[in-house]
Amino acid sequence: MARIAGVDLPNEKRTDIGLTVIYGIGRQNVKTMLEKAKVDGAKRVKDLTEEEVNKLSKSLEGIIVEGDLRREINQNIRRLEDISAYRGLRHRKGLPVRGQNTRHNARTRKGKRKTVGTVRKEIVAKTAPTATK
Repeated sequence: MARIAGVDLPNEKRTDIGLTVIYGIGRQNVKTMLEKAKVDGAKRVKDLTEEEVNKLSKSLEGIIVEGDLRREINQNIRRLEDISAYRGLRHRKGLPVRGQNTRHNARTRKGKRKTVGTVRKEIVAKTAPTATK
């Protein structure tokens, strides 16, 4: 099992797809990494030699990935919140940051909300006084 940047790569996948498991590495970065390391992207991860894994690790040196990248993104968001920028306020409230409409959509950011103002029949039946004859 190949381990690059602290991440175990999936054995059964092709190298060019398996490398995208690393946070911060997309298909375009993988392409340049493979060219720099001179490794075949069609090769399965389990078939990589130690030398090829080391070459891939070296070609990843100039790119910020995994924990460092996550930390940097979080620091950027905190900075926006601290200076009370509009984007920071949107982050703080959990609303879309990039100008999307929120009237009908944005459920991913806003979450599922409960409808206000309606009461279920069961609750009404329990709380209503029962009339006895």
